[in-house]
Amino acid sequence: MQIKRDLYLEQLKIRKDNGMIKVITGIRRCGKSFLLFVLYKNYLLENGVDRDHIIEIALDGIENEELREPKKCYRYILNTMKDDGKYYLFLDEVQFMPRFEEVLNSLLRMNNLDVYVTGSNSRFLSSDIVTEFRGRGDEVRIYPLSFAEFYSVFQDDYDDAWEEYLRYGGLPQVVLFATERQKTEYLKNIFANVYLRDVVERNKIQNVDEIGTLVDILASAIGSLTNPTKISHTFASERGNSYSNKTISNHIDYLTEAFLISKANRYDIKGRKYVGANLKYYFTDIGLRNARLNFRQQESTHIMENVVYNELIIRGYNVDVGIVDVYEKNNTGKRTRKQLEVDFVANQGSQRYYIQVAYDLSSEGKQKQEFRSLRNIPDSFKKIVIVNGTSKPWRNEEGFIIMGMKYFLLNADSLEF
Repeated sequence: MQIKRDLYLEQLKIRKDNGMIKVITGIRRCGKSFLLFVLYKNYLLENGVDRDHIIEIALDGIENEELREPKKCYRYILNTMKDDGKYYLFLDEVQFMPRFEEVLNSLLRMNNLDVYVTGSNSRFLSSDIVTEFRGRGDEVRIYPLSFAEFYSVFQDDYDDAWEEYLRYGGLPQVVLFATERQKTEYLKNIFANVYLRDVVERNKIQNVDEIGTLVDILASAIGSLTNPTKISHTFASERGNSYSNKTISNHIDYLTEAFLISKANRYDIKGRKYVGANLKYYFTDIGLRNARLNFRQQESTHIMENVVYNELIIRGYNVDVGIVDVYEKNNTGKRTRKQLEVDFVANQGSQRYYIQVAYDLSSEGKQKQEFRSLRNIPDSFKKIVIVNGTSKPWRNEEGFIIMGMKYFLLNADSLEF
């Protein structure tokens, strides 16, 4: 079974021969190597590149163990280039080579070589890796399968696919497993023995239990505002442990750098400024989050919110959590301030969308709750409510767009309705 990754393939196509190192980053097991060594290689071959002008080196393979030595690898690449024609270098798992940055910077001096690299441990996955190439690194960020990619190879109907995706997420390998037990054991195993282990080893974390518990707290709190101080108090009151704000903040940064989680900042819509303190955290893959919690805490609304957040990020939006100040009179007639939340403020260039995520809008009370913050936004950007289900988009009398989750996820331009 071959899953198309057209969004990322197009990103590599437009970067071809741009004189920069194409750095393919993303959480482990999300399909970086498949994108490069299968999909992009096929594209080059179909467009006239000779097979012997594509140099492939997988540094994690025992057959290439000698090439992990920087100078040997550099000489091997030079010796493979037999003429002045254009060559394409695919260097996989580059973190197996010490001083790989020096090798790649040296290769940049060769005008007839186009370089692509991937890596899969937290040393390479650090979000600042592109700076190692002196401003000549061009990053392509890869994510687990979007729902549309997942659905394209799913054999059953939408409802079954949606239930499966909400539970097991979008890591490509999970799609290939036939049984729930295989999916469950795979996700639990790679979280503990691959992702978390990478973070611990790279950052030399001594207390493994602390960061493990932190991951559990963040997994339980998707869609909820939190901060290091609140988490520290939880440790002190419920577990009797001391876990300082600074250490918690550092550990959250490590998890973010390894692409396991993402932060969503709070944005004051009326004040047009960012507000510190409480943030929201979302998991890059919802299946990994669920596996970490042993598939408990399956709150539909919060999981839906995580899926929508990831979809917006995949589509290239910058995503914040919005807040809107409103003033109301209480029972005594005193005017008080209250903050209402907008689930997401999605920005891309001059475009902006305000988005609420709701499990349903069947009751008048639920509609009032979801619409209230949108009614108090003082500008004319689109206001969208995404609800669970398959309903096609429509506008209510206030001009808000209501659309089903199916339409949102399966139409790349769904926000343009």
